[in-house]
Amino acid sequence: MPIAKRLGLGSVLGYLLAGIALGPWGIGLVDEVESVLHFAEFGVVLLLFVIGLEMQPARLWTMRQAVFGAGAAQVLGTGAVLAGIAAGFGLPLAAAIVAGLSLALSSTAFAVQTLAEKNQLATRYGRTAFAILLFQDLAAVPLLVIVPFLGSGAVAADGGETLLAIARAVGAVVVTAVVGRYLLRYALRIVAKSGVTEVFTAAALLTVVVTALLMEHVGLSMALGAFLAGVLLADSEYRHELEADIEPFKGLLLGLFFMAVGMSINLGLVRAQPLETAGLVIGLLAIKGLALYVLGRASKLDTWPSLGLATALPQGGEFAFIVFGVAVGAGVMGDGERDLLVAVVGLSMAVTPLIFGLYLRALGRRQKAPGEAPYDRVIQDENQIIIAGFGRFGQMVGRTLAGMKIGFTALEISPDQVDFVKRYGSKVYYGDASRLDLLRAAKADQARICVIAIDDVEASLRMAETVRRHFPHLIVLARARNRQHAYRFMDLGVTEVFRETFASSLEMAEAALRDLGLGESRARTIVQRFREHDERRLLAAHAHHTDEDKMIDMAKQAARELRELYEQDARGGVD
Repeated sequence: MPIAKRLGLGSVLGYLLAGIALGPWGIGLVDEVESVLHFAEFGVVLLLFVIGLEMQPARLWTMRQAVFGAGAAQVLGTGAVLAGIAAGFGLPLAAAIVAGLSLALSSTAFAVQTLAEKNQLATRYGRTAFAILLFQDLAAVPLLVIVPFLGSGAVAADGGETLLAIARAVGAVVVTAVVGRYLLRYALRIVAKSGVTEVFTAAALLTVVVTALLMEHVGLSMALGAFLAGVLLADSEYRHELEADIEPFKGLLLGLFFMAVGMSINLGLVRAQPLETAGLVIGLLAIKGLALYVLGRASKLDTWPSLGLATALPQGGEFAFIVFGVAVGAGVMGDGERDLLVAVVGLSMAVTPLIFGLYLRALGRRQKAPGEAPYDRVIQDENQIIIAGFGRFGQMVGRTLAGMKIGFTALEISPDQVDFVKRYGSKVYYGDASRLDLLRAAKADQARICVIAIDDVEASLRMAETVRRHFPHLIVLARARNRQHAYRFMDLGVTEVFRETFASSLEMAEAALRDLGLGESRARTIVQRFREHDERRLLAAHAHHTDEDKMIDMAKQAARELRELYEQDARGGVD
């Protein structure tokens, strides 16, 4: 794995190659591949739990359209195309349907790990990819249910048993939601008070294991259960501690899972049918890639983000291994067909990191202007204030500080802006301030204040999350484009938020009142009253900012309260 990373191939491909080398088609050190794969799937469970910890319920709710819109379109559309092609090549209809829908599913572990390694998970296409993967985890459950009924020996479905299975699944989700939301937090609080680190680690692992096994018992995905548990704990005070405790186990078991996938690739079959196997792998990647690109464009992604989506999710998924096994047991397909499809899925996983790496290289060349310098890595200044983003907003803060002879370290991602500002005598470092390595180079661990004045909304939020996680001692002052941007900062624990047009618009309102003849003192008092009222409203509405109906009601109520305040001031004789 370190060799693969050194060559720029990524850790996932390194683990795959290690698995091939150690497995039955390599030196044969491991021959119980299915046992290893089943055990290592717990790494995927831990991965989804950690992702859930970073996905607050409010954020998950905002993704619902992407999950059930883009996700459903991808699974059903791609599955139908692949099933049609399989049937055209002579596969029986039932086997073609199973093969098409199974191959439509992508690998959550491979895709998420690859996107996270390349810092692409927080991009817009990265979030779309995750939404699709989340729907695929949901779709895997009904797929497992229907496979036995497609077999030659299948009996008619028992409606009562089906309804009972659905009721058990819904009940398990409800129980997990209630326990995770209320009882589990109380239990973690008791464990945390003990002050024994290993007990808290054990409690974190127990949380994941129990939730995953409960979901498996009712026929749902273990990974989906772990993700749900993580989401329910995402806004708890123990979120970061849980993530830190789970991370080492997640990394080890996920690496073992990737190795197990490598072991499961039947190289003997690949050598016996090289052209057929290569054709199927290329066809799978091309068809899924094209479908994902079209879906990205339909989701209003630009060309390059759509290509990113197409190169991140074209591989087959680990769930296909399970479905193909069930299909063989139900008589839907034979052992030969299963082995061939498993090899295709495994090889598609191995090829995907290479394709995605080529995409990132092409994207980097496209975005890098001729003669553009690399990010500044060595920053000599050790100032108490870091200003991230030195555009029109950050410069005003910097000029004020410079006038008082207070030093600051300015970071700016636009090379043109860096050159422009330097011509006027200001010292600015070029780099992405949301990157942890650059913040460390800027001596963030020794600073006191971090001013986030980045123009890009998503980049500013990424930086806020990085600072809050790795430099909790820093006082964060954040520039917000609007109220929603301010609410998202507040979700991350940033309390000192400054809306970029708020102060200037109030100054204009005060000028308008003066020009109407209200008098300078009266105009100033009215504007100050509005400022205080609006800031109170911003804090009060934070808890409901994802509920549009509630926000509308609160806005109407705030307008009435403001009129009453002005009427009270008028009755009080304010000049």
